Amino acid sequence: MIIDGLQCEYFSRDVFQALRRGDVGCVTVTAGFWEGPVETMDKIAHYRDLERDNADIVRIARTAADIEAARADNRMALLLGSQNSELLGGRIRFVELFADMGVRVIQLTYNNQNAIGGSCYEPNDSGLARFGHQAVKEMNRCGVLIDLSHVGNRTSLDAIRASEKPVAITHANAQSVVPHARNKPDDVLRALRDNGGVLGCAAYRNITGDHYCSSVDAWCELVKRTVDLMGIDHVGVGTDYSHNFTLADYDWMRRGRWTRGEDSGAGRPGGPVIVPKAEWLQSVEGIGALTAALGRAGFNAEEVAKITHGNWLRIYRTVFGA
Repeated sequence: MIIDGLQCEYFSRDVFQALRRGDVGCVTVTAGFWEGPVETMDKIAHYRDLERDNADIVRIARTAADIEAARADNRMALLLGSQNSELLGGRIRFVELFADMGVRVIQLTYNNQNAIGGSCYEPNDSGLARFGHQAVKEMNRCGVLIDLSHVGNRTSLDAIRASEKPVAITHANAQSVVPHARNKPDDVLRALRDNGGVLGCAAYRNITGDHYCSSVDAWCELVKRTVDLMGIDHVGVGTDYSHNFTLADYDWMRRGRWTRGEDSGAGRPGGPVIVPKAEWLQSVEGIGALTAALGRAGFNAEEVAKITHGNWLRIYRTVFGA
């Protein structure tokens, strides 16, 4: 099976069925970008409704064992995640509350500085704040995976050092392979590796580039170069695939409530708001081609299994519990 470390709204029964056709056994969903505590609870309630209405094909997972049980029952697992820590509202006790509601992945910062630390787009990365150190400690305690995908490099290194459990970069690429502010330099990737963490290689064109989006075999070249940097035990899949997004959704994702001006996010200023999906991933079921393509790239069966799902399951067991 394939585990995807990050996808975005909007999910539906049709999307779930397409994911299952692509042999996806688990996907981390985005329950928020800029949403505060109450808005995030609304999103969690929405996903619970989706689970209830599609109980024959999906279930919300809280542990690695839940993911494996869903697979055995011919269902797909959903992990609830947030791409920002705004859901905490600056309250350390909310880490435990949201963990109890099923949230299993929290990104420390999105595209802006916040109370926890710096983002990848701030000109000066402040590093992990005092609240950030407390949040990392509490997320470790409560079984929540720390995500550093949009986090600034100094803050990322601070968080890796502060965490007693492996952390993840669920959806990004190596900056030395694809130069972009949203991608990660080698020192961060080495620290992530030494922490036991996992990088989910992305297929979002703005941070993946036209060449690696041109075919599934080209994308597997990117994976191979990333494995050369980090080792086979620390690379997974994190497509950053978005379902049914509109211009309004991209506007919210990039601008939120923090600016009246324009913001292009990972895109080029003046470039298209919505960039084309990777040629091999026009429909999400195309992800099912990865297993064979990784084999063609030179990975053996054990290595393919680690990249497609094994490395994610390992980190989930360590962080969430068996």
